[in-house]
Amino acid sequence: MSQLHVRVVTPLGVYKEFDTPIINIQTEDGNQGVLANHMPLVTMLKIGTMTSIEDGVRETYAVSGGLFYFRENLAEILTDSIENKKDIDLARAENAKRRAEERLKSNDPNIDFKRAELALKKALNRIEVKNLK
Repeated sequence: MSQLHVRVVTPLGVYKEFDTPIINIQTEDGNQGVLANHMPLVTMLKIGTMTSIEDGVRETYAVSGGLFYFRENLAEILTDSIENKKDIDLARAENAKRRAEERLKSNDPNIDFKRAELALKKALNRIEVKNLK
């Protein structure tokens, strides 16, 4: 089966590069599977899940949104953060969820509610990805 090359880049640099027969992403327009020789594509990623097959093993990641760019069998993902399911610290994600919920319930005028909502979405995504079977 034909392969596509994936490069994931965060503000810290290249997170990971790998070859895969398929990458599944969650875009603002819905879920998409991209195979080798797919037509060029540029789309926004939402906070969600990304899956791929790496060395014959399905890998699952929590992605904090970003940009997906595909052309000539190269998929580039630009994201603020990405975490493999097996690397997610569930207790840390649950603590982040609790903190974000507390901020949202607060009447403190100094709280940035949009930032707290975003933190809550990211924490919930990490928890959901970690709990996937």
